[in-house]
Amino acid sequence: MQDAIEIVATSAHPTNKIAATLFHDDWHLSKTNDWPPAIEKQIGRDKKIGNSSGTIHAETACVLHAPHATGGASLCITDPFCPNCAKNIAEAGIKTIYLDHKGFDKDFFRRRGEDFENMSLRICAHAGIGVYKLWRKEKRIETIYESPEGFLPPDDSPVQQENLNEANEDVFKKQIQQAVEIHKRRKFSLCFARDEDGNVFCLTARAHPVTGYTMTDPEEALDLLTPIGKYSFIQEPVNRMLMNCARRGLKIMQNYFYCSQIPTSREQVNLVGAGLKRITIGDFERCRDRHGRHAMEQLSEAGILQYF
Repeated sequence: MQDAIEIVATSAHPTNKIAATLFHDDWHLSKTNDWPPAIEKQIGRDKKIGNSSGTIHAETACVLHAPHATGGASLCITDPFCPNCAKNIAEAGIKTIYLDHKGFDKDFFRRRGEDFENMSLRICAHAGIGVYKLWRKEKRIETIYESPEGFLPPDDSPVQQENLNEANEDVFKKQIQQAVEIHKRRKFSLCFARDEDGNVFCLTARAHPVTGYTMTDPEEALDLLTPIGKYSFIQEPVNRMLMNCARRGLKIMQNYFYCSQIPTSREQVNLVGAGLKRITIGDFERCRDRHGRHAMEQLSEAGILQYF
């Protein structure tokens, strides 16, 4: 937590400065909420990307830049986290979150605390993530939520992973064609990625409620599909892919990322934050909302992301 506290003031955000430290075994990484350099330079801090902020939240930045697999890792955050970060944390396989107690006294939490209580903590409970409040000077920890021992969240739509002998355009097109036949009109993403030993994999992820939620109960499924304010329990396919690759310690290969339709604004910002420069789109006529199309136009015109 001290690492996060020491860098939080360096955040470029003018009002809500947040920092996080992701750690596991013998490695750790600290990040603030900030604009990806390409967006800051080519578009600027004062413009939204579609209907999304151009920033990457500190928690998500840690996941996107993690040097090793994030599955089973822990996270220290200066402030309570939003539902979108909760979804990313869950998909990344993080098992423990520590929150600085001072974050609960800030104006931002006073205004958005209901989102933390009603969605962020519910997401953590379903994913089996322990959440704790931490006092650094007093060396004290208070339990906010503790997952039952041995709890394993259900997963009725896991991200598929397949070994590949090689990665090239022909193999990429073949994998896309096969996935389109399997998933039909469902939203999904596909990418090629490498592990630390250089082995190549093809991964496929459908849009689905965040880790721990299932679509097997019709009543629960209807509840999950209903947004609460500006947030939703659905994890879009590009975000699922980015977080699951981090979870498995896989690095996504440039030029081999596909989405069956135009991603949402936030997904596209996260792609830029992950350092990707190209995405292949299956159907340019389909998009969750008009904002995603606008984000695509902005990022394409600025030369930040190429769309094929």
